[in-house]
Amino acid sequence: MTTRNKPRIAILNPNSTERMTLEMVDTARAAVGALAEVVGMTNHQGPASIQGPADAERCLDGLFALFDEACADGADAIVIGCFDDTGLGTLRARGRVPVIGLGEAGCIAGSLGGAQFAVVTSLEVSVPVIADNIRAMRLEDRCAGVHASGVPVLEINAGPDSLRRVQASIDETAMTYPGSSIVLGCGGMSTIAHKIKAPERSIIVDPVVASAHMCLAAMS
Repeated sequence: MTTRNKPRIAILNPNSTERMTLEMVDTARAAVGALAEVVGMTNHQGPASIQGPADAERCLDGLFALFDEACADGADAIVIGCFDDTGLGTLRARGRVPVIGLGEAGCIAGSLGGAQFAVVTSLEVSVPVIADNIRAMRLEDRCAGVHASGVPVLEINAGPDSLRRVQASIDETAMTYPGSSIVLGCGGMSTIAHKIKAPERSIIVDPVVASAHMCLAAMS
């Protein structure tokens, strides 16, 4: 850890959409308050959004370069700002600072919030990647499934219709799996998390908030 008064959390956005970076940083700052400094970095070499394995592959070179830059700038912990946990294993293996993935943090928090958790994400193309990650975390026995809302990443906070569609998917999932915690399966959902109503007997897990708190735990 550096000699600054506050530890520094760097959120690395693997995609090139600066707006999403700023939204995740705002959410994380509100979550940790005065306990840490939160900065954001955007991969301008990446696609505008990450939806499936092809987009993930395109972002890796730029993401790895961001990681090196963040460490050189004194980051004490890194958040991979994509629910697919793009590049997480490679970056964590470098062993320089704690590296937290949105998907990993959200699913771990969700598994603690109820007897089961379910993930509501953007499009169907993202479902297999997230499901594979959950199996790799050995949380599949506690997962009630990964469900697509049908809303593309860059449209998630586009307005009332997108919010309605995400909410409808959450409500349907909660009705199918009563009492499950619902994990928002996209970093772009963080900006609408406060507008989403938790169904009865369920809680909503924002993975950006979960990852920020897990950074604090990993740095302690």
